[in-house]
Amino acid sequence: MDFRTTTIRELHEQLVSGTVTPESLLTESRLVIHQRDASIHAFIEVFNDQQETVDVTAGVLAGIPMAVKDNILYKGHIASAASKILENYQASYDATVVELLQQQHAVIVGRLNMDDSAMGTSTESSYYGITRNPLDETRVPGGSSGGPAAAVAAGMVSYALGSDTGGSIRQPAACCGVVGLKPTYGSVSRNGLIAMSSSLDVIGPITNSVEDAETIFNVIGTYDPRDNTSVSYDVRKQYQTKNTNTKVIGIPRSFLEVDGLDPEVLENFNSSIRKMEVAGYTIVDIDLPNLKHSLAVYYILQPAEVSSNLARYDGVRYGLSLKGEDLIDSYKKTKTAGFGREVQRRIMLGTYVLSSGYHDEYYYKARQLRAKITEEIREVFETVDIIATPTAPNVAFPFGAKKDPISLYLEDVFTVPYNLTGNPAISIPSGTNSEGMPFGMHFTAPMFCEDKLFEVGKDFERAILE
Repeated sequence: MDFRTTTIRELHEQLVSGTVTPESLLTESRLVIHQRDASIHAFIEVFNDQQETVDVTAGVLAGIPMAVKDNILYKGHIASAASKILENYQASYDATVVELLQQQHAVIVGRLNMDDSAMGTSTESSYYGITRNPLDETRVPGGSSGGPAAAVAAGMVSYALGSDTGGSIRQPAACCGVVGLKPTYGSVSRNGLIAMSSSLDVIGPITNSVEDAETIFNVIGTYDPRDNTSVSYDVRKQYQTKNTNTKVIGIPRSFLEVDGLDPEVLENFNSSIRKMEVAGYTIVDIDLPNLKHSLAVYYILQPAEVSSNLARYDGVRYGLSLKGEDLIDSYKKTKTAGFGREVQRRIMLGTYVLSSGYHDEYYYKARQLRAKITEEIREVFETVDIIATPTAPNVAFPFGAKKDPISLYLEDVFTVPYNLTGNPAISIPSGTNSEGMPFGMHFTAPMFCEDKLFEVGKDFERAILE
């Protein structure tokens, strides 16, 4: 059994027919993990407490091995967000997405590595050590969901759940040659996700195909009253009924002129778009003048929210606790030892932009520009069905190739805008470069129009194969 080439639907059909059993799939998953994960290090922990009997008729995910990113709570298991400060934190309840998986009798085989507190684009900042790209172990798998992307790309599990704040599902999916879906903000419950940036964080799947991404989304994309940002079905329908697929793809050409875009990435993107044109899609250029400011806006708003959310790790209630000479000194010792350099950098940046005398100049202006970008995206979807760009400006890069934070931040330039606006987006493999490393095509749809993404995505997969 090869998880890489077998869809969830096919696995389900084989389980129901008795061709394979949950035990045999779990054995296969553990075998591949044993064979490959010593060098890849996608897993922080492999669980040994899966239920002994699985009702394969309980749902389409029943009996199929999967894993979750280390910032998604699974009751009775450690959830550390790959950070020393939560090294021994044991989840006291299940995240809503985990509850939904358990209702389907999905088999959760372990927790997956990630950048410390979900801050990074290479999975080099994890407290537990780096994760390697299974396609070339000298290269990064992307981040912050590098563990989930690597586990799926290596065939260790059929699919995985990650989180996406600025591209953390889509960018590693592109680096590892798999599919990554960032659902609409509010369509998947964040209850039980360790918060990093609450107005941007979204849980989504990393899979081997668009069909599989659709299957997972249909399970986890439910309304949850325990999450006050979860959007009701009635509101979702109001957005969905306004949109019909006329097969028009818009390309923000000026946005593709960013510094650092690999010429091979651009060549692959243009070639892929031509294939969509052959497949019956109309390609038009669109103007989104403020999109170029998205990364700057993101790196003001996201650190601001980080500084607020991570203030709770004070060493008093839970997590790492180091005693100092007084309370303030205890805070300093705990947070200095508990957080990595990138997390500390963003906390300091966020505290600065929220400080007296600067919040008007930075934070409130960034919020205003975020609203402007969101409005531009909404307006452009009145004339096109999908916005297309590359997923990332470069393919997976070698470890240590990007030594300064800014060069790493630029890897999210094409994905960040749609966390700011909340729109659903997906990364789909679109071929390989001269060194055999995968490219990613990035499609974005109107709010709550995941179905449109899946339709276009499947058309794209067929077009690439032809």
